[in-house]
Order: sequence, then C-alpha cells, then structure tokens
Amino acid sequence: MKRLSCALWLVIAGTALHMAAPTAHALSADVIGPTYEIAEPHLLQFIEGRLRQLEASGELRQLQEDARKRGIDAVRQPEPVPGLSATQAQRSFYFDPTYTLDRNLHDGQGHLMFTAGTRANPLDIVSLPQRLLFFDARDPRQVVQARRLISRYEGRVKPILTGGSYLALMQAWQRPVYFDQLGLLTRRLGIRQVPALVSQEGQRLRIDELEVTR
Repeated sequence: MKRLSCALWLVIAGTALHMAAPTAHALSADVIGPTYEIAEPHLLQFIEGRLRQLEASGELRQLQEDARKRGIDAVRQPEPVPGLSATQAQRSFYFDPTYTLDRNLHDGQGHLMFTAGTRANPLDIVSLPQRLLFFDARDPRQVVQARRLISRYEGRVKPILTGGSYLALMQAWQRPVYFDQLGLLTRRLGIRQVPALVSQEGQRLRIDELEVTR
C-alpha cells in the first residue's frame, strides 16, 4: 500500500512541477545539495511484477477460484433482504402508486408534454396481472405456505424470495421464481414481515403480511 501511495504522490507531484516549470527553472540555480534518481518503480511495472509473483506461488489461481466461487454462490443464493422477519402479527395496509411530477416534461422537439404537479397512477394504464408473494425460502413453513397460496389462486401468483435459493426452488417447482434483489420492492412497498401477499384493489395495492402457518 505504501508503494502505491508513493507512486500516486509522484504522479501528483510530477503534474504540479510540470505546471510550475518556469518557476522551478528560475529557482534551479539556488538548489543546494546532492540529488538522487527516483528509485520508485513504475506503478504498472510494480503491479505486473506482483501478479507474476502471485502466479508463480499459485496464489493467483486460488484468488481466481475464490472469486469464481463467490460469484456462483451469489447467483445461487443471493444475500437475504435485510430488515425483514417472519410475521409476528398480521398486518394489512395499502400502497398508492400515484406519483407527482416535480418538473415540466418536454418531448424531443422541446414541446411541453406534462407540467410539474401532474399526478399519474400506473394502475390507470396497466393492471397487476398476478398477485405478488414475498417469502423467505430458508423457512420451510413459508415454502409450504407459498405452495398452498399458489394452488389456491390457480397459479396466478408470482413467487418472489427475500431469502434462500431461487434456483433450487425453481428447479423443484418447475416454474419461474424471482428474488427481491437489494430489497428494492419490499422497501418500496413498505413490507416488514413475510410472507406478504400483494394484490390490486382498484387503483391501490393491498398488502397482507400473513401469519406463518404450518
């Protein structure tokens, strides 16, 4: 780390000296004392040399293998969504997707299309074709419950995991299973407990955080 820092400082210092060349030249006659050549190796040469050392020792291959394994694990079983828990007390609430423009919108020719303050609800244009079911596949009870709910609504449910392996479940169920990456949907909808079932009621979404059944 020190070698990299020194190299960066040399780049910065070299740039500053280049910009101040006239002044440096004017003062060169006043420099007193011995001078030495810069012994710091070129940054790229240092990195290349370090990589060759790692390759020779076998460490580079191990680092590559570890990175590959982490990538596979992240795909097979993403990080669970933080801040969620199994439902302790049932809760039902509504989410209104209506949004208000905070600025005027113009088309490519500069013509005004919508003014700031315009309100719009996506459900006025498209409806939610399926219910959304958020659950944690690490909890066998929730997996069984999710299966029952999918059957109850004749398959018109989109299963979305907040934890566990969606690939394993997709293979077991032979149907698409999704994952709430980074908790974007649960946070947006205000979900704090799972399993949670989202359905459309008029121009709003109804969210039911369901009791975990056995």
